Amino acid sequence: MVFIKEESEEDTGEPEIWRIKQEEPETCSIKDEEPELWRIKQEEQGEFIEESEENKELNKAEEKNHVKTEEPPSSCSQTKHKDLINRGAKKSFTCTQCGNGFLYKHHLVDHMRVHTGEKPHTRDQCGKSFTQSLSLQDHMNIHNGEKPYKCSQCDKRFSRSGGLKKHKVVHTGEKPHTCDQCGKSFTQKGNLMTHMKVHTGEKLFICNQCGRSFAHLANLKVHMNIHTGEKPYKCSHCDKRFTQSGDLKKHKAVHTGEKPHTCDQCGKNFARKGNVVTHMKVHTGEALFTCNLCGKTLKCKYSLDVHMRVHTGEKPFTCDQCGKSFTQSAQLKEHMNIHTGEKLYKCSHCDKTFIRSGDLKTHERIHIGVKPYECSHCDKRFYRTGDLKTHERIHTGEKPYKCSHCDKRFSHSSNLKTHERIHTRDKPNHSAACGKRLNHSSALSSHTRNNKISL
Repeated sequence: MVFIKEESEEDTGEPEIWRIKQEEPETCSIKDEEPELWRIKQEEQGEFIEESEENKELNKAEEKNHVKTEEPPSSCSQTKHKDLINRGAKKSFTCTQCGNGFLYKHHLVDHMRVHTGEKPHTRDQCGKSFTQSLSLQDHMNIHNGEKPYKCSQCDKRFSRSGGLKKHKVVHTGEKPHTCDQCGKSFTQKGNLMTHMKVHTGEKLFICNQCGRSFAHLANLKVHMNIHTGEKPYKCSHCDKRFTQSGDLKKHKAVHTGEKPHTCDQCGKNFARKGNVVTHMKVHTGEALFTCNLCGKTLKCKYSLDVHMRVHTGEKPFTCDQCGKSFTQSAQLKEHMNIHTGEKLYKCSHCDKTFIRSGDLKTHERIHIGVKPYECSHCDKRFYRTGDLKTHERIHTGEKPYKCSHCDKRFSHSSNLKTHERIHTRDKPNHSAACGKRLNHSSALSSHTRNNKISL
């Protein structure tokens, strides 16, 4: 490659103009293009190359076309780009603010707007402004519904080139952004920056209602729904609404019965990914969380925290209808169905419906004949753990329920309630036929039968 000086009939006093001549023919040389002038300016630090205004527009058009069609740049553009690199023109324009280098001057001009905050390209329809004209053009696609960027791997389309670029990692599986603290990798740099707040403990977003702080703005927005009572996510199968989209997604599994997450060790299926992770500890033998008061082991720290409320008596979740309190939020949610009368859980074997998921699970064992709870003293089996515990008191003689009026003890809480009515003289069961009141339901049943016989 050589530089050829342009001949001029008169001396204008302007800097000398040079053009490029290829020593050997290529597929497309700069000489074969539209006439372009390149100014070479000698500096103490080296040289830089300035494009003509006409070529700036050409490069912008080429970049835009390259993104939309996903085709490689023309051989002509490739030749010119390689030629500039060979001449030492790579990233000759340097930002004085952050040190980033650029090949073309107009790229540096666009970049400087990041520091100045200038956004000269504005959309009249919504008033949103952008630093580059191409960003505005991409934004216009949102208003007109156009999605010109199509993935070459699937049929998904996007209104912005950046959206397509982020989507492509779904097919490649590439995660180029790695956390230097824990080694976790991410597909996008923004996700890495968000993740880093886990290590720094940074929580910039503070709720102005209760003072709780969050690492992410999105989490604060979701949290605000608690104060406003807003539940924007509605189930398409029932009328239940949720404050978070994740809660709605989990809820839908109740209707669909879908369990997409499978253990690769035993084949057991789960509705939630977190449940699979917890379940895997059974196979790996990973250390479980043990209660230091009773020795019970649990699969995760959250379960241990909830279990500790059994010992402390803490019940932080209270029903605003009747005042009843619960150790878990899920228990409160199911309890609320008692007030609404809603029975979301339907048996897949019959038409019976239930207020609580646990009741449905227990009921379905009747159909499949499973009695998973076996007595350690005899061979008797039970559908529910509560029934097993009550039965085992026959063998152990345990009577944990003591009367508050006398020293009498009972193995069942229901027997204690019936007994205490002797002291309180409470007779909640009354006959509809004669109005007589009795201590317990069995006495009422006997009384009703005797009246029918006498009649």
